[in-house]
Amino acid sequence: MDTRIKRYVLLSYLVFWIMVIGICGTASMVFHCPPVVMRILSNICAWSPTLVLLAGFKYFSPNKSIRSFYKKAFGGKVSFFCLGVAGAITAAATLLSVFILSIIENSTFNSYWSLGTYPFWASFLFSITTGPTGEESGWRGYLRPYLNSKYSFFKASVIQGVIWAFWHAVLWFVDSDFMGIEMLPYIISNVMVMTGLCFIMNYFMEEHDNLIYGIVVHFCFNFLYCFLKVNIWFYVILSIIYIFIIGLICLTENKKNSKIFNIDYRI
Repeated sequence: MDTRIKRYVLLSYLVFWIMVIGICGTASMVFHCPPVVMRILSNICAWSPTLVLLAGFKYFSPNKSIRSFYKKAFGGKVSFFCLGVAGAITAAATLLSVFILSIIENSTFNSYWSLGTYPFWASFLFSITTGPTGEESGWRGYLRPYLNSKYSFFKASVIQGVIWAFWHAVLWFVDSDFMGIEMLPYIISNVMVMTGLCFIMNYFMEEHDNLIYGIVVHFCFNFLYCFLKVNIWFYVILSIIYIFIIGLICLTENKKNSKIFNIDYRI
């Protein structure tokens, strides 16, 4: 992996972890800020991959301007049908997990949902201004094209997923409802699910190289979590569903590549 990429990933980790512990930790433990202030601060922290990229842009992307970077990132064709399918797959994975959990625990589907702390419009606003717009410039706009140029579809997606998942590691310990033995399946689920999301993003962005796909998938995943009230078994089920999604995407990708190979072979 290129030195610039390694340094970008490392700095994104360090800046995010320092911001979470320094800003959010101080606001919570010293100033006892209300939940809405904490939510705003956490949204600011989520922008660290983009802040790192823009602050060091001349180093990370020499011979390229910020304007040209974003022009390319959003330059690909947008298919509203594919955009809807990408978002629907992401949302369906969460909804199906809740449905399966409700059957296993013999509870109603509605019992796992709550309107949450904020009004619907505020939850929407908080969701769109956190990871979807804060992280995607860095992870999908900058890191993804490099990894895809160096590795196979499968390997690039896995590397993206692991890097993205462990960037969240500080949140597993300071912003999680789980402790003790439950932390293990929770962490495994985070890695598996975020890797699965990278497969979804990569699959659709391979055809339509536009950052809006990453933003929509990320939003569709985050938004539903504003209203969820679930236990650790939800994350176990969600992990299994994302394993199936990864498998289906890989099968589809292999079929597509086989067709391309056959056409080239005949020519």
